[in-house]
Amino acid sequence: MRHFLTLKDFSKEEILEIIDLGLSIKKNLKNGIYNKELEHKTLAMIFEKSSTRTRVSFETGMFQLGGHALFLSNRDIHLGRGEPVKDTARVISRMCDMVMIRTFEHSMIEEFAKCSQVPVINGLTDSYHPVQLLADYMTIIEYGMEKDLVVAYVGDGNNMTHSWLMLAAKLGFELRIATPKGYEVDSDVLKDAYELAKESGAVIKVSNDPKEAITGATVVTTDTWASMGQEDEKEERIKAFQGYIVDGLMMCLAQKGAKFLHCLPAYRGQEVSEEVLEEHSDIVFSEAENRLHAQKGLMVWLDKHRG
Repeated sequence: MRHFLTLKDFSKEEILEIIDLGLSIKKNLKNGIYNKELEHKTLAMIFEKSSTRTRVSFETGMFQLGGHALFLSNRDIHLGRGEPVKDTARVISRMCDMVMIRTFEHSMIEEFAKCSQVPVINGLTDSYHPVQLLADYMTIIEYGMEKDLVVAYVGDGNNMTHSWLMLAAKLGFELRIATPKGYEVDSDVLKDAYELAKESGAVIKVSNDPKEAITGATVVTTDTWASMGQEDEKEERIKAFQGYIVDGLMMCLAQKGAKFLHCLPAYRGQEVSEEVLEEHSDIVFSEAENRLHAQKGLMVWLDKHRG
């Protein structure tokens, strides 16, 4: 049985296999063919952090695959209100076929998976957001950008940055990260990425210079400057991140024909300008839609590998 907690746990071949499966399911759906591989199966969705794309994509995806999804907020279950994580994991995994968790501490989802009898999917933690990267790379493939890929990530050294590091280190493309001083990526995650890159041939560059990162890039991406749970830091972060907005002038430094990606929600005028987001809206919202298709591929893949 496999869990999907971080891309670090998966080989290049497995990551591409999951994405290819999602692309196949997407193609069938567009042709009016519904894959029903998860018929009569249930997905428990535990939300300690709210979400638009994560809930809609998993719930819709499970329905389209013939199964059923249960939305469980921390107000609906005993988790976090006295019951240990390990007990909640033992109960839910005896009743459901798969569990998706969107939470704060990564250690929480690791403990849950350790005690679960069914596959556990990381829908987001403060450390990683791997399902988003499946959708991002699926979009890159669909737009024919995977060859000679150079990704520039400009912004906070957060869960998205960590996940880009894992994806690049596994797949072997060039990733350039630019963060303000004091907002760099976690040193342990960076160390892991450098080690994995030795095998894949990935080129990973980290700096505090967004222009240096973007110059010649084929894909430019960013994330909100203040993530959920960081609302008290918002004003301080807005000051610290001045000069890191991806606007038209920044995009002019990228390779001709470069694309912009954003995991959403986007705060126009902060991490990205209105101009850039609207110019690249087609790919950004295709990226959002691909959360649905990539995650269907993931759920089918995990179900097939339950053993």
